[in-house]
Amino acid sequence: MAMAPKRILHIVSKMDRAGAETMIMNLYRHIDHNKIQFDFITFTNEAGDYDTEIIELGGRIITVIANNPIERMLKLQKFLKKNPEYKIVHAHMLLSNAFHLLAAKGAGIKHRISHSHSTSNGQSRLIKKIYEKWALITNRKLATRKIACGRLAAEYLFGSKKDVWLLPNAVDVRKMIEVADKSRNYISQNFNDKGLKLIQVGRLNDVKNHKYSLKIAELLKKRNVDFTLYIVGQGELEDELKSQVQQKELIGQVNFLGVRTDITELMASADYMIMPSLHEGFPVVLVESQTVGLATLVSDQVSTEVDLGLGLVKFLPIDNPNKWVDALIRNKKPVCSDKEKIESLILDGFDASENAKKLTKLYINFD
Repeated sequence: MAMAPKRILHIVSKMDRAGAETMIMNLYRHIDHNKIQFDFITFTNEAGDYDTEIIELGGRIITVIANNPIERMLKLQKFLKKNPEYKIVHAHMLLSNAFHLLAAKGAGIKHRISHSHSTSNGQSRLIKKIYEKWALITNRKLATRKIACGRLAAEYLFGSKKDVWLLPNAVDVRKMIEVADKSRNYISQNFNDKGLKLIQVGRLNDVKNHKYSLKIAELLKKRNVDFTLYIVGQGELEDELKSQVQQKELIGQVNFLGVRTDITELMASADYMIMPSLHEGFPVVLVESQTVGLATLVSDQVSTEVDLGLGLVKFLPIDNPNKWVDALIRNKKPVCSDKEKIESLILDGFDASENAKKLTKLYINFD
């Protein structure tokens, strides 16, 4: 009789199409479900973008609703005590991992993984700084296994990369390249595009710095450049950004596409992606863009480790939008062959199928 798969409990806020969540799904799709199964703790009653697929793959979504982090921690601890089949907890919520690790420790969970996906919590107020210090100490003390998407993400949450497994944000390299090669005219065929086709992918929040993108768009218009900027994602700043587009008279030149399932096709047919973020960990979207061969302009606030050596990433200062405009107008897009991309990305650990095997080995080796 075949043994049931080992069930791993992943702790996330909500399984939407965001960076860490997309990375988890890339691994989940490729992991051997006869050996490993993923279940998810989420903290909202709202359905996540990936919920249906998770259930189809055999996963469970367990909702914990609480009014504050302490109540959430206590409810999570109670759930873990009632469900002793979970021997491994894998937390993905940066500083909040501290509460989840405390809950797991209190429930007697032996294997507690803290996974860092970012290089900053984006907060500067004193009370937030005090909380940050406590959370960092707690994470480092209670995590029995530390994982990070890159060197800077490891250094932020764990103090150094020592004893941290660097697990790059991986994608399905071969599939993405295959889709991309068939989609080079996707935007032209599906949208009323004008001239230079620009794209920005990410949650509509302060960190992603969309207001800076609108400054770039405004300058492009002033220089009479024919362009369209496609903003992909949703978030709390959507109404404010749409209002700015109206004020800057950029309607028709800046289009909000919301959450999409055709990211690969959009990237493959764009001329440039822009990422003027205030900080990032190792965004999976930059792995995706380089996989499909899309040239990207990136803020100098983002670690240079995101450049995968394919000649597709250019770093620019965040305080000078004119330099971004100059780079776009020059429009000298680098070219990289599919063979080069496949070999380089797999060798450097960015292929989801290979990383799923490594993660399976980690989970299986836990007693």
